[in-house]
Amino acid sequence: MASIIQVAARVFTLTLVLSLAGCADDHSSTWKTAAPSPTQRAISTGIVNGLDYSATTGVYAWLGIPYAQSPVGALRWMPPVDPAQWSGVRAAQKFGHSCAQGGLYFSPAPDEAPYSLAVREGFGKPVGHEDCLTLNIWSPAAATGPLPVIFFIHGGSNVSGYSADPVYDGQTLAKKANAIVVTINYRLGILGWLDLPQLKSGNPTADSGNFALLDQQQALKFVKNNIAAFGGDPDNVTLMGQSAGAVNVWALLVSPLSAGLFQKAVPLSGGLLNASRTNAQAYSRELLTAIVISDGKATDATSAQAWLASQSNAQVSEYLRSIPADKLLAIMIANPQLGAARSAVEDGHVLPVNSMAALAAGQYQKVPVLAGITKDEGTLFGMLFGGSSGTGISGYKPNDYERFGMQFNFDPNASGTLTEDDLISAPYLPVTALPHGWNAMAARANDFFVRAGTAPLGLLAKQQPDKVWYYRFDWSQAPAPFNTVYGATHALDLPFIFGNFGANTFSFAYSNANKAGREALSNTMIASLAAFAKTGNPNTSALGANWASYPRKIVLDATPTQLRISEQ
Repeated sequence: MASIIQVAARVFTLTLVLSLAGCADDHSSTWKTAAPSPTQRAISTGIVNGLDYSATTGVYAWLGIPYAQSPVGALRWMPPVDPAQWSGVRAAQKFGHSCAQGGLYFSPAPDEAPYSLAVREGFGKPVGHEDCLTLNIWSPAAATGPLPVIFFIHGGSNVSGYSADPVYDGQTLAKKANAIVVTINYRLGILGWLDLPQLKSGNPTADSGNFALLDQQQALKFVKNNIAAFGGDPDNVTLMGQSAGAVNVWALLVSPLSAGLFQKAVPLSGGLLNASRTNAQAYSRELLTAIVISDGKATDATSAQAWLASQSNAQVSEYLRSIPADKLLAIMIANPQLGAARSAVEDGHVLPVNSMAALAAGQYQKVPVLAGITKDEGTLFGMLFGGSSGTGISGYKPNDYERFGMQFNFDPNASGTLTEDDLISAPYLPVTALPHGWNAMAARANDFFVRAGTAPLGLLAKQQPDKVWYYRFDWSQAPAPFNTVYGATHALDLPFIFGNFGANTFSFAYSNANKAGREALSNTMIASLAAFAKTGNPNTSALGANWASYPRKIVLDATPTQLRISEQ
């Protein structure tokens, strides 16, 4: 019966493609008429035509598909709205805009050009666009039957990051895991998380302050409704995220609005770190005060409160929505003491009022969970103690601009002269000094990640024994000095999971000397993720070991030439 339904669905899809293709507008650069091709698919909003890499990497790709309308104007700080229908064939052959953000280490270049040294030219400046709610899909070209779906949420502290980051390219993972890979953009920072009374409409979803989390649920709904057209199984979706993306995975696990949207979860290097409504609203008020002062409506906090009191909620809402995104971001950048809005809000509707208590009470999406951490998480956060995002904050050198250049220009196959002293500022040298050397400070940051990641795992293991797995990534074979400065740092497991060892943030680590062991480890990690996505259990013969459920863990490592897996 299932095969009959699948055949019927394919016939219907082909008929729809043929009938709609004739409606294309020849005068538009966005819409293209085309004969049906291997990369043409009919989805709920129209027809998309992707990229055919079958002759090179063995995959098809569809990039920049809108899953919601552009969240601008009246739709800023509102739940995502379904995208409009289109006629003709939409080209899905380049990434959509990155979401608006203040430029940081994991941000796009100012002109959103491919990854290059130009990324650092956006540091401390507004980059990206509000018109950004798109997703990308990769599928094995030789796919047969419904395949598992791996849906990835990027990290970046919920204030930076973009799906076009070359680390997240889904071609290799889709091919080797024999799965559909989806990556998304979602609203960031003040545009994604803001809980102000002046924005309330009486709708609990719209009033939650969780616009970025709602974006992610909207993208999951798109996958639920459309992934079959790309060869995916809508009832076998693995939700994966790293860093802030993992924090969002945990939030989605406890959100009652996530029911039925995914069947497995993979939070990497992140924990259940939602903000209480009280804290979220207090912080949002601080942001609003800073905006009013920076925009010239007031000179200090007292006059800002007076100005706000003179305005109705509707007037404040209209005022805030009229401010260009770049100006909002510039205000946030100019007030680093405020940090940035970045946490999901425990509003009582999108999220429970106490997420950890909900988890302990079994009030969450009960799915198998595979969590991971790296051995040296804290070393990536040198800007917190051994450097800065700019010399204006701490005066430390090198700053991120300089460090990015050193890492980008480093040749891992050459005998270089770069040293620890070049990458780390003097107060934190030598790295082994106690109590304030680089290693000691990084270890403290690392403890935070361990605690944040394992606290919810312990609660899950009580609720669903034998359905929770945990790994630690130990690979630290990068050439000196990066092997000691960073080791197995935060996010270094991502190139291994995606199988991407080209030009990206961690290119300094990929040498010819460590290639054999590095690629063996990557292949094994992909095999385990593929097994988990397919069956809910990460065990595979490629491991060469039994991966027992939590609190046991598997240690993923390799020498320069061979795999090194152990159980703990």
